Amino acid sequence: MKPIQSTLKQWTKSAGLQERLENQKKELFKDPFIQEFLRMEKYSLTTEMVDRGMVKLYEFKKERTHCANCPGLKACPNMMKGYQPTLQIERGHLELRYLPCALKVQEKQHKEQQQLMKSLYIPKDILKARFEDIDMDGEREEAGAAALEFALKAEPGENGEGLYFYGKFGVGKTYLMGAIANELYERGVESYTVYTPDFFREMKQSIGDGTFQGKLDRIKRAKVLILDDIGAETTSSWVRDDVLGVILQYRMLEKLPTLFTSNYDYDELEEHLSYSDRGGIEELKAKRIMERIKHQTTFVTVKGHNRRESK
Repeated sequence: MKPIQSTLKQWTKSAGLQERLENQKKELFKDPFIQEFLRMEKYSLTTEMVDRGMVKLYEFKKERTHCANCPGLKACPNMMKGYQPTLQIERGHLELRYLPCALKVQEKQHKEQQQLMKSLYIPKDILKARFEDIDMDGEREEAGAAALEFALKAEPGENGEGLYFYGKFGVGKTYLMGAIANELYERGVESYTVYTPDFFREMKQSIGDGTFQGKLDRIKRAKVLILDDIGAETTSSWVRDDVLGVILQYRMLEKLPTLFTSNYDYDELEEHLSYSDRGGIEELKAKRIMERIKHQTTFVTVKGHNRRESK
């Protein structure tokens, strides 16, 4: 049996194949991407390198042509979707390296940003809230100004002061918090918005499946934590002391801002937290929790009519 190299040599000499290959090679070298590479590396390239690297040159041309006529990331025809080839000389050989294109980088950045705004049990319309869409009438002017100032100036780790939004049902407390979360997102600041009653209920259930500590750590370490509708939960000594108390203590020490919305003012929330599921009243423990909340927040009354009823 003849060696394969011998057979290939015979093929290249037969039926004008050599001529066609030379024509294809000339066309290859007319490509602007190939010309740019040859120009940039003219002092390093040798004819031998080029001859040995023809396959890589063809691949480079094909993939870069795809990029030049980019159909979008989802329809990318390249072998590695979203990656653009570069030619390099390594140890006397031409080598191809693939790097993420601008669209791939943009997609990655978008996904990373999406992770900045997390939520548990919060309606989607709240997460879309923007300050420019909020009706800042006379009644909500003070609360809107406080919310915007916090969103623009929050410095987790440097200043741990948050907000306590108190008001009746439907006045827009949660919506203002959604606008804060979105503004923080634009600034690249992580926030976590939690509907408190459902969160506490989940924490109780997580004891049985072994996920309690992981969930607690995730919440307490958020750069900005928003506890929505605190006081609406069923009172429990365990929730108050081993969940809420632990979260607030950690955040106070680490100077991480915590924001609250509630239908209770400070005094009413303290009374609510003092009731024990074991019976009786635990005023001292409730007062300890409230001291942390008061120390870490500015009290803001959100006024206005019930917008849920007007819809």
